[in-house]
Amino acid sequence: MLYQLQNIVRHIAQTEVMPRFLNTPAYRKADGSVLSDADLAAQTAFAAALPLIIDCPMLGEEMPPALQSALWEQHAFSDGLWVVDPIDGTNNFVNGLPHFAVSVAYIENGRAKLGVIYNPVSGECFAAERSKGAFLNGTPLPLRLAEKKLNEAIAGVEIKYLRSGKLSSRMSTLAPFGTLRSMGSSTLDWCYLASGRYDVYVHGGQKLWDYAAGALIFEEAGGCLATLEGDEFWSGKHIFKRSVVAALEPKLFERWLKWIRDNQ
Repeated sequence: MLYQLQNIVRHIAQTEVMPRFLNTPAYRKADGSVLSDADLAAQTAFAAALPLIIDCPMLGEEMPPALQSALWEQHAFSDGLWVVDPIDGTNNFVNGLPHFAVSVAYIENGRAKLGVIYNPVSGECFAAERSKGAFLNGTPLPLRLAEKKLNEAIAGVEIKYLRSGKLSSRMSTLAPFGTLRSMGSSTLDWCYLASGRYDVYVHGGQKLWDYAAGALIFEEAGGCLATLEGDEFWSGKHIFKRSVVAALEPKLFERWLKWIRDNQ
């Protein structure tokens, strides 16, 4: 099934997304985020293709919030649910920045069981099946795992979404890591963590479609994760907006999580 899913994701990205790159109208949704015709075309294509792998409903980012909630409540713990972000990084996409991805996860019993994230610009396809490992174009993840001190770490940080003013301020002025990256695609952030390109990560509030595939890929690569609130990551009520604190290497995770907790 994972092989089939990778083929479908690659195909839809190449036929529905990339032909519209640098050539698509953009709109503002009610929440202020950006939507393009490519998002809608890809989401429609996935709705037709995914039931051929597992016949269950699909929850897409561009669906109305009430429908998203109903789909989650009715199917995520029963007959399964596909969760799709047709383009993660739409702002990058419509502005011509070549850093975006297509993300698909299959959810069963409230947790991701299959996940694929594909960067159609680089051709990198990250994939995982629960308890069977994570891979980049067939190569096991992580690609590298170097022990680092926290002050040497490359950090993925989305300061904009950190709810605590104290934490966001200290992240800007007193952060313990070596250097910061904020590139506008949460799904690729997860993949860069899983592959060892990033060392630590924090985000104040990702949507379900931002983390469903990525968190699975990261976990299957051996990564450690929690939330800002301290929950076990997949538990809790806040399904549609979940914070994350993560690191690939366990000792680094302990030091990073302690600094976050001490500075919230």
